[in-house]
Amino acid sequence: MGTLHVLPANIANMIAAGEVVQRPASVVKELMENAIDAGATQVNVVVTDAGRTLIRVIDDGCGMSPADAVLCFERHATSKIASAEDLSEVLTYGFRGEALASIASVAEVTLRTRRPGDETATEVRIDGSGSAKTASAAGPVGSSFSVRNLFYNIPARRKFLKSDSVELKHIVEEFTRVALTRPEIAFSLNANGRDLFLLKKAKSLKFRILDLLGTGVVGDIVDLSTETSLARIEGFVGRPDTARKTLGNQYFFVNGRYFRSPYLHKAVMKAYDELIPEGTTPSYFIYLEVDPRAVDVNIHPTKTEVKFEDDNILFQTLYASVKEVLGRNAFGAAIDFETGGQVEIPQLGRNFQEYKETGELSIPVDPAFNPFDQTDAPNIGFDRPEPAPAARPAASSPYVEPREDYGALFENSTLPSTQVLSIKGKYLVTPSASGLMLIHFRRAVERIIYDRCLRALSGSGHVSQKALFPVQVQLGTQTRLLFEEHAELLASLGFDITPFGTDTVVVNGVPEGYSCEEGKVRQAVSDLALILSEDHAALPEMMQSALAARFATLGAINAEAPTTAVEARRFIDTLFASDNPERTAGGKRIIAIVGADEIEKKLL
Repeated sequence: MGTLHVLPANIANMIAAGEVVQRPASVVKELMENAIDAGATQVNVVVTDAGRTLIRVIDDGCGMSPADAVLCFERHATSKIASAEDLSEVLTYGFRGEALASIASVAEVTLRTRRPGDETATEVRIDGSGSAKTASAAGPVGSSFSVRNLFYNIPARRKFLKSDSVELKHIVEEFTRVALTRPEIAFSLNANGRDLFLLKKAKSLKFRILDLLGTGVVGDIVDLSTETSLARIEGFVGRPDTARKTLGNQYFFVNGRYFRSPYLHKAVMKAYDELIPEGTTPSYFIYLEVDPRAVDVNIHPTKTEVKFEDDNILFQTLYASVKEVLGRNAFGAAIDFETGGQVEIPQLGRNFQEYKETGELSIPVDPAFNPFDQTDAPNIGFDRPEPAPAARPAASSPYVEPREDYGALFENSTLPSTQVLSIKGKYLVTPSASGLMLIHFRRAVERIIYDRCLRALSGSGHVSQKALFPVQVQLGTQTRLLFEEHAELLASLGFDITPFGTDTVVVNGVPEGYSCEEGKVRQAVSDLALILSEDHAALPEMMQSALAARFATLGAINAEAPTTAVEARRFIDTLFASDNPERTAGGKRIIAIVGADEIEKKLL
């Protein structure tokens, strides 16, 4: 066993960096928070190569004296804490004095700062050895931190950084969280010379959300406001009909500081019970104001987790507040004691027009239909007759050419009859050699999509069908960057999606077989966002299989059963052309045969 010794300062700082500086986004967060603590009204963030090469944060705050400019890089150098009791009263972002020391230990840092009364600015340069070089320089009032070559002296840490697009996404996340706490401050974010955000001072928090996340988010939230002896709760919660399968736009803040809380998230989700489909999550922006002595923000290195003194009471308070807002806006049950005997009139949602009848019932009529000619008689399972023989060749499978040998799966019979019956849009029934063949429609769709995606991901590619009218979908900057990162993958699957602005994509085409209807295109984009947000770090073969299975599962959810015999016949042909038409990729059964004996028993 070696002799004990005290670690040099630069090594001790690296250990601190392991807690505070995990990736470029960590540096952006710490420097932005320091700028706010300095009283800045404008904070500009510039990154190059997703922060690997350069992170610069410029503010117009109070600046520092020459002595403080050097001292700020010392570990635990802080102006916020003078005694242990001060920890329970702190309301500023930074107070432990670790951030700058940690950053300076893993990067080359240059600080240029000037106070309003100083004639010149002070410039401090620090490399990984911890030595500081100071000089006078020209500069505006405020501070400018430049962090270059992050983790240059820790190759292992630098090696494990993700791709530039992933690291930039994390930077955008941290930028967004800080910007949402201070609508009265102007912020900007520039990446590789491109402005991602140019946020002016906002009139209110709602305007800041609009600037950051777009009109789509702002139009889907309602105000939340509750005040109790324990806490004041302000913010916004999403309309139930806009809940999404993607996790995003869920924010908690306490005393102006972002934090994560699975426990309080459950309180919000409990308020949405029976109002949103299973597996979906609403947006929410919830700001808590509590007594600083009732919350501990010093339990996590990055201060993203907090501990409340009365978390059970806060849970119930938050649940009741969200539940009351949803009920008051006619999204769910609510009790209004001020209108006890009055009849409650529901408020129509903004999507009411989608469900309102717009015309008379339309009954399809075939003027060429001859009731005495049985050769083209309609099948009983569908509302519209099968097209004339001349139209049938045009209705060939949009996926693959049908095979002619799948009858062998059913006692070497000939092909099943063209008669197909649809039951509640869930099952297809068609005669087979020994009775009736039952097909689980959604599972069959899942099998077809899985095979198609697997071929595309393995390099075969997939044909894209152009939309007559391109569809613009506002996603928010974070999700748009996700689509940009996976552009090649989406193209291989047959999606023609291009960026538009900083937070929107334009869908020019979708894979053959997908609907080009605007609503279906938007749903497909939402599904893609969910799939792409998941971390697929497995081996390539496993990743391809997992992605194909995810596409198949989500794609089958919104599939609509065939409405004509021709569509049903084409669908069955496509199913039996797959590698395994009898089971899904997950092993669930797609096809069952009900024999004539079983049918006879039912009729006894």
